[in-house]
Amino acid sequence: MPRHNEFILTLSCPDAKGIVYTVSGLLYQAGCNIIDSQQYGDLDGADATGLFFMRVHFQAPEHLSTVATLQTLFAHARGQHRMDLAFHAVGDRPRLLLMVSQHGHCLNDLLFRWRSGQLPVDIPAIVSNHPDYAELAAGYGIPFHHLPLKKTGDAAVDAEAKRAQEQQVMALVERERIDLVVLARYMQILSAEFCAQLKGRAINIHHSFLPSFKGAKPYFQAHARGVKLIGATAHYVTAELDEGPIIEQDVERVDHTLSAEDFTAVGRDIECVVLARAVRWHVEHRVLMNGHKCVVFR
Repeated sequence: MPRHNEFILTLSCPDAKGIVYTVSGLLYQAGCNIIDSQQYGDLDGADATGLFFMRVHFQAPEHLSTVATLQTLFAHARGQHRMDLAFHAVGDRPRLLLMVSQHGHCLNDLLFRWRSGQLPVDIPAIVSNHPDYAELAAGYGIPFHHLPLKKTGDAAVDAEAKRAQEQQVMALVERERIDLVVLARYMQILSAEFCAQLKGRAINIHHSFLPSFKGAKPYFQAHARGVKLIGATAHYVTAELDEGPIIEQDVERVDHTLSAEDFTAVGRDIECVVLARAVRWHVEHRVLMNGHKCVVFR
């Protein structure tokens, strides 16, 4: 359980001397107790951004026990170092919207972790374009929103229907004050407008066979090609399909003794674990965006 008045400070800014000194000095002078601190400077390599990243978990005295007060405390340092800075109260539970289609393994895994206390969030809604998991949601006492997408031969009508459905989802996000949207095997391509609205607030999971094995039954395709590694990737959602900043990945070896169904089972297990890690690290404010990639403080 978090102690009273605990906060997480996350920041990124151009790398320069004195940033750690400035941050720790301000917290010390204000009477805060630093519990944990991590930092990273992206300075090496052709793709280096030259940015400095920091995550500080600290306990504040009573007179600094609000995010607004802490923001005021760091106002000068923010301007001096051009910081993208945020404070998060550890006791606040992020609110998640889970989206799913017809494969429920990731949804079921996240719901179990939430119910068992492993995932410290609130889940006020589940959205699906199919009705399959209405009973599962009811069993957990979570409102289930079936928002179908009608398929026709007219591409313009499809696009219009998708836009209307995404507007319903965004209305739900705003009404329920959603902090993070999790695509727990939600098998629909999101519009660029929808992705922009959820920038940095939506996580997707998919198998790591892309771009080799696209379309239906990728694990069966992989089995037919004798693949030896099965993996999964969790990343932030962007308009570029399955190319958002990667948060977490994992793999497991397979061989010729396994059937295509075995491949699928292994893959689904990895998807569950990788997505759960990514969601947990996000809600613990351990993931900081760094251009087209992420810094993850574990």
